[in-house]
Amino acid sequence: MRALPNTTEAHLAAAISALGTEDFAPAFYAWLDRSYEIDNATMLAYFQTGRPEILYAHTHVASVHDKLESSYISGAYLLDPFHELHVARVPAGLYRLRDFAPDQFQRNEYYAAYYRRTTLVDEVAYVAYPSEGVSVHVCLGRDASSNRQFTPRDMDIAQRLSEIACSLIAKQWAGLSSSGDYDDAELVGRLRIRFSERRGIALSRRQAEVALLILRGHSSVSIGLRLEISPQTVKVFRKQLYRKCGISSQAELFSLVMPLLAD
Repeated sequence: MRALPNTTEAHLAAAISALGTEDFAPAFYAWLDRSYEIDNATMLAYFQTGRPEILYAHTHVASVHDKLESSYISGAYLLDPFHELHVARVPAGLYRLRDFAPDQFQRNEYYAAYYRRTTLVDEVAYVAYPSEGVSVHVCLGRDASSNRQFTPRDMDIAQRLSEIACSLIAKQWAGLSSSGDYDDAELVGRLRIRFSERRGIALSRRQAEVALLILRGHSSVSIGLRLEISPQTVKVFRKQLYRKCGISSQAELFSLVMPLLAD
């Protein structure tokens, strides 16, 4: 009997053959999609300073990428859990959003204003480091087109492919470069300056830090752990922040901050 071809291995071979060319990203996606079903893919490069770069995007549901350039790349990425992985320099490998997102991520305004509109119901990413100061995230999602989460079997396959996937990512985008060092303190300082210049509001460093962490989806307990202060002190800073800004909700805070991050 003639052996049937293993299409998964054939797709991997095609991706390897396409290394160094513009054909790599779609071939890479095709291999992963053949290995375990994927509804969409977003391949992004994060840099120490400067906005992310879209390397490849594929979806069957237009809303998944509807705000990718206009909202995410322009500034919303600074509130995104995947950008936090870049900042933290986590080890190369596979990450599932629900396992590392802040404790109130699905209740925060960034999620409501941006993430929910993508219709994503589950998301994983391979994170690799092709060069100093650069991380490439190959984000793979399940969205409204299937309305299914990744199964334990899917995750097992995804994990077993992780070392191969990350090696290919690092090889393909080794030419990317970045300079400088990302520092949340610099972002906090920039936010304070813009609040003062454009809103006439003088925020303290702690108030600006709390504002960013609220918008990233952290609870008072989580913020307290990050800043090494008590949850009650966090609530005090939140009240001061809202009073200075003349607001009473996270939605209003989001509307104030987003234009300042987008510059």
